[in-house]
Amino acid sequence: MKKLKILMAASECVPFAKEGGLADVVGVLPKYLARLGHDVRVVMPRYYRIDPVKYGLQRLPGVLVVPMGVIGNQYCAVHEGRLPGSEVPVYFLEHQGYYGRSGLYEEDNVGYMDNDNRFAFLSRAAMELPKMIGFAPDLLHAHDWHTAAVPVFLNTLYRDDPLMAGTASLLTVHNMQHQGNFYEGLMDVLGIGWEHFTFLGLEMNGETNLLKGGIYHATILNTVSEGYAREMQTPEYGWGLDGVVRERAADLYGILNGVDYSEWSPETDPLIPAGYSAADLAGKKFCKEELQRQLGLPVRDDVPVFGLVSRLVKQKGIDLLAEAIPRILALDVQVVMLGAGEPWAHFYFGDIMRAYPDRFSCRIGYDNQLAHRIEAGADFFLMPSRFEPCGLNQMYSLRYGTLPIVRATGGLDDSVENFSETALTGTGFKFWAADAGALFDTVGWAVHTWYHRRDAMDLLIRNAMAQRFTWEDAAAKYEELYLRALRKRRGGG
Repeated sequence: MKKLKILMAASECVPFAKEGGLADVVGVLPKYLARLGHDVRVVMPRYYRIDPVKYGLQRLPGVLVVPMGVIGNQYCAVHEGRLPGSEVPVYFLEHQGYYGRSGLYEEDNVGYMDNDNRFAFLSRAAMELPKMIGFAPDLLHAHDWHTAAVPVFLNTLYRDDPLMAGTASLLTVHNMQHQGNFYEGLMDVLGIGWEHFTFLGLEMNGETNLLKGGIYHATILNTVSEGYAREMQTPEYGWGLDGVVRERAADLYGILNGVDYSEWSPETDPLIPAGYSAADLAGKKFCKEELQRQLGLPVRDDVPVFGLVSRLVKQKGIDLLAEAIPRILALDVQVVMLGAGEPWAHFYFGDIMRAYPDRFSCRIGYDNQLAHRIEAGADFFLMPSRFEPCGLNQMYSLRYGTLPIVRATGGLDDSVENFSETALTGTGFKFWAADAGALFDTVGWAVHTWYHRRDAMDLLIRNAMAQRFTWEDAAAKYEELYLRALRKRRGGG
């Protein structure tokens, strides 16, 4: 098989900078592609939270010149590092004006006013970087709206660039809700010509829509589950671009993200109080006791514990849980929560904790160790998302024998099999309607199963812990997409 040269452009990447699942994909997928023999490289901003000393970054000689349309040429230094545990190069763009600030996209929940220029710069720099490092990519892999201008540039300003001759593009959409909508004058910064500011180009409701441009121009498209690939084509989940996605449906694919099982396995997890396996669950009982103790709940093994680790935002169905939680806590259960998000949720769930101190405990913020301990110590894991392109916590929960309770959407629907009481199959519990009643009914079903169907619980836990969603599988599917894109770009069908 031909070994490919791949340049991946993204706004975030673990462990350097992370806001969501996008960072997990960009931080892990290249390592597995490299193991398949491909030359993969990543380009991203050097936000000032990224410590060059900590990551051993080396500044490359020279300066990268980045044309920015009417703004003129902008200049940045480039630092080179490696994805930890690999030889995959990561190129960090050093531009104090754009990236020398505390947040990635926003401060105090307010997006930066110049996000249009910040990410137009990232996309254009990704096109110029190959000249600086002597790298002729077979494929440019862009992620979400932040780098959606990459395929647009490839088809316009770089169409006749000898370094990009035959280069294909893949755009991965991680979340359709965020599209990069900006004022029409961004077209002058992109510099691709106003003939592309049309209904069949980058124009959307009188604004420049970067994701729309990327969807139209990418050689092929994918998203992070087969379910979300279908949902993106509907008005409910397309956020105004469903028609555009339907036009490209023949070139759209779904690939479920993988899990890093070196970090998320109960047998070897150093962050949990005791290890355990499907063959010996004694350690899980101890993890439950320690979780109850740590979060100030009565230590009881005769009550089911429901866990939630999430951003506390409407997308994650946190409003559904807020409505249902008093009824849920009227059952003989305990609920533990970790997350941060919309301010109302912080206050509301704080009040719930004071009202039900023996049944509900929440921690506002994010704590990686506590996230692992909730996965290990809870009996069930709640994910009532309104939409979920992929989701990872339900996959972690399966591995830890913590049965997921999910709304059947996107990657949640793809990765969790609903419990069948008659066939005794399944790995969790699903509901379909995005309302508090459906969530409560499904929690009630799980509670009844826990108290009255121990045989079924044991079977579900074994089924869940046997599931695997590996990056090896995902990387092989991405490799197939890259080859498909190259054939399409080079006229081979």
